[in-house]
Amino acid sequence: MSTFFLRRARTGDVESIRALVKPLADRRVLLEKEAVAYYESLQEFRVAEDAAGAIIGCGALHVMWEDIAEVRTLATSEDWRGRGVGHALLEQLVEDARAIGVERVFCLTFEVPFFQRHGFEVMADQSVVDPEVYSQLLRSTDEGVAEFLDLARVKPNTLGNTRMIRHL
Repeated sequence: MSTFFLRRARTGDVESIRALVKPLADRRVLLEKEAVAYYESLQEFRVAEDAAGAIIGCGALHVMWEDIAEVRTLATSEDWRGRGVGHALLEQLVEDARAIGVERVFCLTFEVPFFQRHGFEVMADQSVVDPEVYSQLLRSTDEGVAEFLDLARVKPNTLGNTRMIRHL
């Protein structure tokens, strides 16, 4: 059986995270970001590491508001897909969300069946926050918040993605 473990990301992991994301970004499954964006959000990341110390998966939890956070940049190396790495990372991020008081976790994904197996549902109702919170979120410059709000300006970036949510 293959062994891996999860831990919080460290600054030395950024290049490995970018290497995991690159092939998925090339296929337009994930958005590629500059290195500085990963360093700025490093505290949001968990990584999966194999027995040899190689980073084989990553994922981040980005808090958007008092009761909602987004799973971002969930990626597993090609060699480790289907071996529980993505599952373990996602469940850890959900536990992280619970630990800080988040009640709902959002994602924008092409991998609908994977997220459905983990309790996420396709968001049919566009009004998942009350109008006052919506007006506050509109002030955010974060693209993930714009995706959550389903704003027209992010449509070219997210064409084909499905907005999903899990209630904790």
